[in-house]
Amino acid sequence: MPMKKWSQDVTEHSNALDLKQDVFKLHDPKAIARSLKASAEDSSRRKSSPYRSAMSMLTFYINRAGHNLGEEQKRVLEKAKDELRELFGKKAGA
Repeated sequence: MPMKKWSQDVTEHSNALDLKQDVFKLHDPKAIARSLKASAEDSSRRKSSPYRSAMSMLTFYINRAGHNLGEEQKRVLEKAKDELRELFGKKAGA
């Protein structure tokens, strides 16, 4: 059995959020954002706001898995950031 990378373990077993399995493999940025928002709002273990927790997990995944992602999936995940901001009523850069 191949050893998992620590970043994969964090993504799969986050202590702050219970993520839907394979959420970052979805091809719909709105679906990714909605799932992250729901996970963050449902969590009683997160240490910051639902928005910050959801955005942090998405950014963490992009930064850690980025070199293994295809260009199309990178675009989807970057668009998911915009969708997440919109769902939480935040402006870009906020």
